[in-house]
Amino acid sequence: MGVFFKDYVSAGVGISKHAPKKKGAALFFDILGRKFWKLLAINFMYMLFFLPFLLILLALAIFKNSYYGFVISAGVLLAAFAVLIGPATAGMTKVIKSFVIEKPAFIWRDFWSAFKSNFKNAAIVGFIDCVVFASAFSSLQVYPAIAKQTGSKAIYIPMVIAFSLFLVIIIMNYYIFPMMIATTLSLKNLIKNSFALAFVALKQNFLIFIVSLLTFALMGVLLFFVFPVFMLLMPFFPAAFLCLFSCFISYPVIQKYVINPYYTSIGEINPELVDDTADDEERIFEDMGGKEKPIEKRTKGKGKRIS
Repeated sequence: MGVFFKDYVSAGVGISKHAPKKKGAALFFDILGRKFWKLLAINFMYMLFFLPFLLILLALAIFKNSYYGFVISAGVLLAAFAVLIGPATAGMTKVIKSFVIEKPAFIWRDFWSAFKSNFKNAAIVGFIDCVVFASAFSSLQVYPAIAKQTGSKAIYIPMVIAFSLFLVIIIMNYYIFPMMIATTLSLKNLIKNSFALAFVALKQNFLIFIVSLLTFALMGVLLFFVFPVFMLLMPFFPAAFLCLFSCFISYPVIQKYVINPYYTSIGEINPELVDDTADDEERIFEDMGGKEKPIEKRTKGKGKRIS
């Protein structure tokens, strides 16, 4: 089975064929242990993009006697957050993807490189995510109120539909950012591939969702009952940990259904699977550093290929 669009070009590089013997949970916790301090640094960088929420509190204090002043300033800050959070997520994903495939990563350089190079697509995806999250939150307030007012339980049907779409979009996020930083797929094809993988890799998606839910539940308990611990963990823990877990589970799926089929179709080997440490004579493929040419147009079919 393959999920692929013809404008794909890999941006990845190889991993050693002498891969660690550990697999599954053992490998994940091995990476978590070895990259622990770097993950804290990445999380801190990422959380800086949540400062607009703190600045909204400052705006509230400054414009406490001016309703319109507060609304305008809060709107500008929220818009800035909605635009910047996507590129920041792309930057964090770029660094953590390197951890997952056991490649060297330079946190500051790789973060900002991915932030800038993926800014347009990531900003659009991030903005859509913010609108979807805000809509889902609003639906929790609106639909129950309408149902109570009208006395009709049928109103919960559109709420279920809305939340089903919300869950699909959440799952698509497991794939869209890793694909964004690893390929040059167009935004349209990134969305299509992510949508397909949301249904292809059900077991992996369920696992990521459950771990994410448990992590958010933990942070919620700390927020309401152990606030000092919450404030201590928030700048350093949840975002990078969840990104690592999501990439660890989802990126092999992307390699299997998107990246590897591309290289197979052109008779080459995915450079992410090539041994970096091999001698030049032993290399069976030379990493082109993102210079590979996209596959030529096919005479048959359009768009994705699932076989």
